[in-house]
Amino acid sequence: MSPQTSQLNTRVPISSSFYRLSPSYSTDSGEHLAQFPGAKAAYTQKLEFLQPDVANGIPIYRVMDRHGSVFDSSHDPQLSEDEMVHMYKSMTMLNTMDKILYESQRQGRISFYMTNYGEEATHIGSAAALDSEDLVYGQYREAGVLMYRGFSLEQFMNQCYGNCDDIGQGKQMPVHYGSNKHNFVTISSPLGTQMPQAVGSAYAFKRAQNKKAVICYFGEGAASEGDAHASFNFSATLECPIIFFCRNNGYAISTPVSEQYRGDGIAARGPAYGMSTIRVDGNDLLAVYNATKAAREMAVSENRPVLIEAMTYRIGHHSTSDDSSAYRSVDEVRYWDQKDHPITRFYLHMVSKGVWSEQLEKEWKSESKKKVLEAFAKAEKKLKPDWREMFTEVYDVVPEDLKKQMEEMEKHVEKYKDQYPLKNYAK
Repeated sequence: MSPQTSQLNTRVPISSSFYRLSPSYSTDSGEHLAQFPGAKAAYTQKLEFLQPDVANGIPIYRVMDRHGSVFDSSHDPQLSEDEMVHMYKSMTMLNTMDKILYESQRQGRISFYMTNYGEEATHIGSAAALDSEDLVYGQYREAGVLMYRGFSLEQFMNQCYGNCDDIGQGKQMPVHYGSNKHNFVTISSPLGTQMPQAVGSAYAFKRAQNKKAVICYFGEGAASEGDAHASFNFSATLECPIIFFCRNNGYAISTPVSEQYRGDGIAARGPAYGMSTIRVDGNDLLAVYNATKAAREMAVSENRPVLIEAMTYRIGHHSTSDDSSAYRSVDEVRYWDQKDHPITRFYLHMVSKGVWSEQLEKEWKSESKKKVLEAFAKAEKKLKPDWREMFTEVYDVVPEDLKKQMEEMEKHVEKYKDQYPLKNYAK
C-alpha cells in the first residue's frame, strides 16, 4: 500500500447523516460540471496550473488617442459644449490651485499639501458621470471631484489654512476635505479605512432603495491593505451599489508596483471577488467618463459592486513630505508630463471640436490664476478658530477629563495671549 493510500484510509469517514447527495447532483462517471458549493466550474482531465499572464494582461479601455482624436465615434459620449468647458475648467483650475498651494507650503504658509498633477482626468471624468446625490468616499487625492461638484476656491483655501471659516474648524490636516452639501465624506489619513465605511453606506442605500450609488476612491497601494479585501468581499456578498475606483499611478508613495504585487494590477482581483470589472486609461477623460457612467448604471440597477482600475501616472511628488527624485528618474516624469498629460489630451479634443481655442486658453489661464490668488489672500488673512472648539464640538456633553484639559489650556492661552490671534479670544 502506498503512503498516499495509507494516509487517505486513516481519515475519519463522513457519515451519511452529515452529507447527503441532492437528487439533482449527478454521481455517474460521465459528469462534467462540478457540484461543489464553493466553486462554479467544469471538471478537466488536464493537470495544469493557472498562470499569471503578464504579457497578455487585462486590456485598457480608451476612447481618445494622445492627440485627442476619438478612435470610434460610437464611443464619443457627445457631451454638450457647456459640460466640456466645465470639465476642462475644473481640471485646469485644480492644476492652478495645486501650484499655488504647493508653493505656499514650501514657503511655510501652510503645513502640508498634496498635488493632483497627472491624475486630473480620473477626478473629473468620474465626477461628471455620477449623480450629484451619489456619496463620495475619497482617499486624499480627489480634490477634483469636489472642484467639479462646486466646492469653492474659498472653501479649499479655508480648509488648508484651518481658519475660522474652515468647515472642519481647523481639526483636519490640509487637503483632508469634507462637505455634507456636496455629499463628500471627510477624508481621513489612515490608508484604506474609507473602503469598508463606503460599503456600509452602499448597503444602507440598498436597504433604502433610493437609487443612489457610492463611489470609493483608493490607490493601488491601498489595495494591499486588509480593509480593501474585506470591502471587496462584503460588497459582493451583500450586493451593494458601490463603485470601487482605483487610481493606479504606479507608486505607493515610493514603492513601485513591481514591489507591491505580482498579479496584473488591481483589475485582476475583481472577478475573484465576484465584481464586474473594467480597466481604463485614466489619462483619457472620455474613457473614464464612459466607464464610470456604465458602472453607476450597473451598480444602481442591479445592486452590485463594480471595480474600475484607472491607469494613470502621478507627475508630482506624493506630498510635500516626499522627494520622488529619490525613487524615479526625471526622464520618466518628463515623459508623462509632456507626452501623455490628461489635460493636454482633452484640450486637443476640445480644440478639434471647436469648443476651445488658444485665445480662450490664454484668457482662462489669466482668470483662473487671479481667482486662486484672491481666494488664497483672503484665507491667509483670516484668524484661526476659537481653540475651545477643540473641546466643545467633539461631544454633545463634554466629559470631565476634557473639561480639565480645557481649564489647563485656558491658563496656557492667558499666559501667551500674543501667540493666539484667534477669532473669539474673549472668555
